[in-house]
Amino acid sequence: MSDWNSGIIDEFRANEGNVGGIFDGRPLLLLHHKGAKSGTKRVSPLMYRQLDDAYAVFASKGGADTNPDWFHNLLANPDVSIEIGADKIDVRARVAEGVEYERIWEPWKKMFPQFADYETKTSRDHIPVIVLDPT
Repeated sequence: MSDWNSGIIDEFRANEGNVGGIFDGRPLLLLHHKGAKSGTKRVSPLMYRQLDDAYAVFASKGGADTNPDWFHNLLANPDVSIEIGADKIDVRARVAEGVEYERIWEPWKKMFPQFADYETKTSRDHIPVIVLDPT
């Protein structure tokens, strides 16, 4: 885990989910996942969108041409957990498609324009949206 992620995770846990800097006032969760090949347990801080009874995260990787490692980990091992504030929630990850994708992605990139910018930077067909359904 990078020192940058470690610092964010420590601040998140010390402040019941509140983190300053670039994440100040933004919805942030901690995704607990397992390496697709290694099986190593990992934690990734991610911005999220609250859905009716689920959560969405976005595999933007800052507009890079490849998906983030955690995305591949979720495809291989979709039963994961998240921390939101002081709560830990078991969830099952799935990739949003079609109308569901548009319903989640379009408002998100209007709320956070950097994600629209990421979309224009990448050579990927689109930025994947992953829905985390509580189990």
